[in-house]
Amino acid sequence: MTHPPLSAREILEKLVGFPTESSRSNLDLINWVQDYLNRYGVEVHRVYNEDKSKASLFACIGPAVEGGVILSGHTDVVPVAGQDWLSDPFVVTEKDGKLYGRGTCDMKGFLASVLAIVPEAVEAPLQRPLILAFSYDEEVGCLSAPDLIAEITAHFPPPAAAIIGEPSMMKAVSGHKGTGGFEVHVKGYEVHSSLLHTGVSAIFEATRLINWAQQQNVACQAKAPTALAAPFDPPFTTVHVGMIRGGTAHNITAKDCHFDLEFRCVPGESLTDWVAQFRAECAALDQALKTRHPQAGVSLSDTFNVPALIPETNGYAERLVRSITGDNATEFVSYATEAGQFQEGGVSAIICGPGDIAQAHQPNEFIAIEQLDASLRFVRSVVDTLKKDL
Repeated sequence: MTHPPLSAREILEKLVGFPTESSRSNLDLINWVQDYLNRYGVEVHRVYNEDKSKASLFACIGPAVEGGVILSGHTDVVPVAGQDWLSDPFVVTEKDGKLYGRGTCDMKGFLASVLAIVPEAVEAPLQRPLILAFSYDEEVGCLSAPDLIAEITAHFPPPAAAIIGEPSMMKAVSGHKGTGGFEVHVKGYEVHSSLLHTGVSAIFEATRLINWAQQQNVACQAKAPTALAAPFDPPFTTVHVGMIRGGTAHNITAKDCHFDLEFRCVPGESLTDWVAQFRAECAALDQALKTRHPQAGVSLSDTFNVPALIPETNGYAERLVRSITGDNATEFVSYATEAGQFQEGGVSAIICGPGDIAQAHQPNEFIAIEQLDASLRFVRSVVDTLKKDL
């Protein structure tokens, strides 16, 4: 039985209908995508998480030879809870040339345009393969991409490029910052606040580490940016604390304080070195607290670590995207993506996708129809390049 091809708009409606918030499974979406690809004879591979509640997906169209192009995107979206939506976030709603819905921009619009081209790609006389790579848990630290990349490179000959379709208004983005995150737990010793000097306040002690972070921001901002850092906004590494929680009552020294800390590191600086500095600060405070009370201390849990996308000299991914889009501007971004992980895995990488990043994570998220159409044309052009040898 033949199936009529679905348009990018129709596929987008299907994908948005799966509420793949990072806290939930993405398997319903993955099942649908696999069924869709199987219709056209495309073999699908999965890479599961530990409890098999989520999966990445990869597939190859065309000959298994060197020089393929990976089109990569993530299937998860950020939560809608607490946001003021004017329409159902999991139903695509059109208004004034825009398609509203969670993930329309970030980044199911790109996935929809990739899947819409599949019927054409399987019929095309490809000389090099088109490789699809759909991940999960990107929004909480690009957690699944390393395993996905390892499986792709194990299954297929070396690809020539990876294009990550994060929202960039179809511009070529050749660099982004590296990021690393921690959950920090400062443990104190609780006493009545009238006897403050006999206890250890986890909140007071946590502020020492938070103050260290702010001191780094002041120092980084005061330095003249390097040539690699100058194109970024801001052109320096930042250390951020976004959440803090602790204490049990106003008149008890806090037994526990938890906070989240992240680094956004400009290319040219070592994320490893920044992490080592912070670990040293934590270790020094841990030792000091234990001299005051053996129950007190500091512990760290890594939450994510994403390498920077470093601009490549004459990289194939950038040359390919610029040849298709005609974009010759220099674009760098301060958010992180799976592009740095592909590059670290030995694949030339670049970001180029539909929609405006300003819409990402926002209530009433949308993608302009013209951007979805532009993405479809772009993917079709990528397929055209694969009809030729490198």
